[in-house]
Amino acid sequence: MKIYLLSLLLILGTSCSSQNDEEILETTDDSPVNQNPDEETPEETPSEEVGFYYGADLSYVNEMEDCGAAYKNSEGTNQDPYKIFEEAGANLVRIRLWHSPDWTDYSNYEDVKKSIDRARAEGMKVLLDFHYSDTWADPAKQEIPAAWEAQINNTEILGDSVYNYTYKTLKDLSDSGLLPDIVQVGNETNGMILQKGELQWPIDWERNSSLFNKGIKAVRDISEETGEDVEVMLHIAQPENGLWWFKDATENGVTDFDWIGLSYYPIWSDFKLDEVSSAFKTLIDTYGKKLMVVETAYPFTMENIDPANNILNNDALIAGYPATQQGQLDYLNKLQETIESAGGEGLIYWEPAWVSTSCSTLWAQGSHWDNAVLFDHENKATLGMQFYNASK
Repeated sequence: MKIYLLSLLLILGTSCSSQNDEEILETTDDSPVNQNPDEETPEETPSEEVGFYYGADLSYVNEMEDCGAAYKNSEGTNQDPYKIFEEAGANLVRIRLWHSPDWTDYSNYEDVKKSIDRARAEGMKVLLDFHYSDTWADPAKQEIPAAWEAQINNTEILGDSVYNYTYKTLKDLSDSGLLPDIVQVGNETNGMILQKGELQWPIDWERNSSLFNKGIKAVRDISEETGEDVEVMLHIAQPENGLWWFKDATENGVTDFDWIGLSYYPIWSDFKLDEVSSAFKTLIDTYGKKLMVVETAYPFTMENIDPANNILNNDALIAGYPATQQGQLDYLNKLQETIESAGGEGLIYWEPAWVSTSCSTLWAQGSHWDNAVLFDHENKATLGMQFYNASK
């Protein structure tokens, strides 16, 4: 099976160096931590209908700021990055959540609460991305959380863990006034979810569909109990994989979702930019779901300013879209136009604020994305930031 996108970990690794429900909750430690019953609930901003989502995945921002990053708007003035995106026109923030990461203090439950609070303070909607892993989940890896590993072959108990964890996380967020608008049940789940080590093919759809439906049910139950319309998204890397995956999923009983989420990076896709509309339209017309590209990016330069090798290099470029700030903006505008003309309803830039700092990733010091963010090497917003203006 060909491995697509965020085989990131592999790429970077080479370029750089029988239980009841109560028992399940106890052994999997799925209660959100550090809850503060006296914490004030932020005021809710009035809900507005969104015609098209112009989004940014800002999962790295808290860490980057702790590492000393300061962001500048298009005028060169230091400003809160969430405010920069909101003022530019962004109306959706995507945030990733790992189960119990022991290798980082970020993208855990408390960090996610902080990020959602920042997005809400700027009046932006939120897409919460459950990875169901302690680390990156992607097309090459769907590593089960350590807390659940003992039940990896017990689909019933494992499904209860998925349900309990998803439900309790969302319940606590709701109690804090931070319930997301959309919940992603899994991240780039091309392969079967909740595995250990190398992915097993073919997908065991009896197991896979049971686990997905448990996660979906948790979102639906929270939505019903709170009276809030929380939508469900399923996310696959690359449109060509979406074509077969959603066919298999729906044929195996995974049907209760609202959004088809896709990663689309031309470098890793069989579909060129001027061809991908057909895949988007086929998915929308076939399944009657809304569609959003939840990950994309494009370089504004080929310069690398730190020891962390850049992921997007010359082979990521498209004819007519040079590695310049204008080329970056033109790519985003073209992709947005392509998605909307096919009937899609959103586009999110992946980690547009993952700038270079003195801190290190798992693989090297700096950022592997510094040439593909929406800030130049002085951390000033690039022309690409103007992509969000179309939302106004």
